Amino acid sequence: MFGNITDVPRVKVGHAENNEGITGCTVILVENGAVCGVDVRGSAPGTRETDALDPMNEIDRVHGICLSGGSAFGLDAATGVMQYLEEQGVGVDAGVTTIPIVPSAVLFDLFIGDPKTRPTAQMGYEAAKSAIVGPFANGNTGAGYGATVGKLAGPQFCMKGGLGSAAIAGKNDLVVGAIVAVNAVGDIKDPNTRQILAGARNPKTGEWLDCCAYLEEHVQSEALSGTNTTIGVIAVNAKLTKAEAKKIAQLTQNALARTIYPVHTMLDGDTVFVLGTGDKTYPVDYLGHLATTVMEEAILVGVKEAERLAEVESYKNIQIKSIEGTGGN
Repeated sequence: MFGNITDVPRVKVGHAENNEGITGCTVILVENGAVCGVDVRGSAPGTRETDALDPMNEIDRVHGICLSGGSAFGLDAATGVMQYLEEQGVGVDAGVTTIPIVPSAVLFDLFIGDPKTRPTAQMGYEAAKSAIVGPFANGNTGAGYGATVGKLAGPQFCMKGGLGSAAIAGKNDLVVGAIVAVNAVGDIKDPNTRQILAGARNPKTGEWLDCCAYLEEHVQSEALSGTNTTIGVIAVNAKLTKAEAKKIAQLTQNALARTIYPVHTMLDGDTVFVLGTGDKTYPVDYLGHLATTVMEEAILVGVKEAERLAEVESYKNIQIKSIEGTGGN
């Protein structure tokens, strides 16, 4: 077991990054396709092919999910994923060609790095081509490369977000995995202690601003609309209908509510996809509970493993400074 979403059978993950743009994309591929549902809670989403996932609509399987930086420009990365899968003969047989179904969600990571350099179709292709079952780095990886958190008081007070993944074993051979790119406007808190792990922070004093407290005092956020979001995927080796997958995606949003303060704001585009890859059935509430638990863990991994980058402080670097006795500033 690798402790990430590829512990779920038939799931592969690949990443691509651009160092100049400090941006990237992460691709989740599913062998033979999977039933998929989605839930969007943030009010500033950037998505592609999510309407097809409505239980009322015909398409019942997807072949990959693309998570990308670059804001709406980053939706181009999914085109490269489609190109790669088409070359492999993967997709819906439309008679004259095979059409891969690759829903996508993007986050805004243009504050650091070159804002004119964003994920492209070529990056999506490379990420899909590199997709494997096995270990991969969390933090400054793929869609989480340029992610930041704690921007409610303005981006100058933000800290580093990142990509996180985790997996959990359930009853009767069930495996549930999560992968998430954490780029929230709010703070990330430990759900058990309520301690801020990464968020709005004065870079000169090292003091936490606390996004919720800031909003209560100032009423108006200093963050820009559409410049934040948390986007992720749950995979389960369970047999799901589209309606069940959508319900589990809704339940999984509880993980965001337990770790991100505030969450699902007008400034975020929080989006969760759920993939069902198996042939055994399980109670939906049980699947939702495990999905929420593992997504919580993945969110915390994403911020804890992120490295300081482009003068944006990280949880990991603060901990290193604390251990070395140099303080957290």
